[in-house]
Amino acid sequence: MPEEKGKEEKKSGETEPREKRRTLLGIEPVETRHELAVRGKTLSYVARAGAIPLKDPFGETEAEIFFVAYELEGADRGRRPLTFAFNGGPGSSSIWLHMGALGPKRVVMEKEGWMPAPPYRYEDNAHTWLEGTDLVFIDPVGTGFSRAAKEDLDKKFWNFKGDVESVGEFIRIYLTRYKRWTSPLFLAGESYGTTRAAGLAGHLVDRGIGFAGIVLVSTALDIGALRFMPGNDLPYQLFVPTYTATAWYHRRLPPDLQKRSLPDLMEEVKAWAEGELTVALMKGDRLSDGERRRVGRRLARYTGLDLDYVLGSNLRIEIFRFCKELLREERRSVGRLDSRFKGVEALAVTERPEFDPSMVAITPPYTAAFNHYVREELGIQTDLPYETLSRTVNEKWEWDKGAMPATGEILRGALAKNPYTKVLVAQGYYDLATPLMATEYMLSHMNVDPALRGNLTVRYYEAGHMFYLDADALRAFREDGERFLSAAVNR
Repeated sequence: MPEEKGKEEKKSGETEPREKRRTLLGIEPVETRHELAVRGKTLSYVARAGAIPLKDPFGETEAEIFFVAYELEGADRGRRPLTFAFNGGPGSSSIWLHMGALGPKRVVMEKEGWMPAPPYRYEDNAHTWLEGTDLVFIDPVGTGFSRAAKEDLDKKFWNFKGDVESVGEFIRIYLTRYKRWTSPLFLAGESYGTTRAAGLAGHLVDRGIGFAGIVLVSTALDIGALRFMPGNDLPYQLFVPTYTATAWYHRRLPPDLQKRSLPDLMEEVKAWAEGELTVALMKGDRLSDGERRRVGRRLARYTGLDLDYVLGSNLRIEIFRFCKELLREERRSVGRLDSRFKGVEALAVTERPEFDPSMVAITPPYTAAFNHYVREELGIQTDLPYETLSRTVNEKWEWDKGAMPATGEILRGALAKNPYTKVLVAQGYYDLATPLMATEYMLSHMNVDPALRGNLTVRYYEAGHMFYLDADALRAFREDGERFLSAAVNR
């Protein structure tokens, strides 16, 4: 078997010495060949799965990063676009973008994204991005099969700086090992992965690696704007339009608002939230009773909540309270990642939901399908658990002096240094993790030069944080992605 893997390695075009480099997952990445029928075409591609070691200046392995790559056969590898993709967390593997949106296989869900009945399975992804770009899905240290060499080294990678540097080093090694330095390069990150993508764009442009394009899925460039905490009124403004979208979906708004189209209604609510509501929240205790009731009535109207509840919340509706309150009389909650989803609650009297129904719905199908796929089709044989979403990484993540990273300025700097970089921002209407008005706020506070603002394109989908779970949104995302890749490469 080692000799056979050595032959496959040689086909990949690697130029490093052929010594047997052992990793946690075996000897070198495993290559397999596949075909996929997409829109009347047959795509022949190589799948490459394995781990790349990260070494210290003395040549000692500090960590291994697991990846799965897909490369179209017969293409000019020097000119073919190459996209590095990852999810967020912190602590999430790349399984969601990999098996939900971009990769050649997709976990089978119900049309809207609901959980199907077991047994869970995957199928060919008719909306894969492989036709337009080769793909590399990266699992940061502590996620997927990626691991630090020793437990003491975890802390080196579980922070913003260490995460960006380690993923950046992986990208450098991959470009070198597989001869992709002249390919048009792209990044695709979701949620905290957008934080990472912005950080990587700034980190790598200073090291000679520039990107043709960056895809931000469910944006979190300024995590502080999403944190509900005393003294921070920003999320109480930014979440309101998504509360409205959620109430509209569940038919909890007054009849005149229910008749409106969702995009049109969103524009009205955003204008009100950044106007009258913002001023009211800024006044704090100086707000008169008359003003409080006037604003409260409008807030209740836009959120589907009772006026007494809104006033009792001091006009500040925290996300988990909203998720519990909207459908309380049905003894149901709504999802955080996707507020279309309903959760069954044991009690109607608690303040917060028992769980996020949108997270629970996707975890078993994706976990089962990927564990089968990676072993049965990609040839990875290991007893290691695949950490789809590591609570350990998330709980032990070290924020810099307790502050949440704001990477809009880093992305602005990367665009200034490489003005050819295009950015596609993809956002779901029913996303209560990174709401659409928060995304727009972050983008409008990057201080991008007027000459470069045309580099940013925003697209909206009628689904949640992982909007690609919805079949219609997945199709639209692929179409938007095709146009984006073409525009970024063919200037």
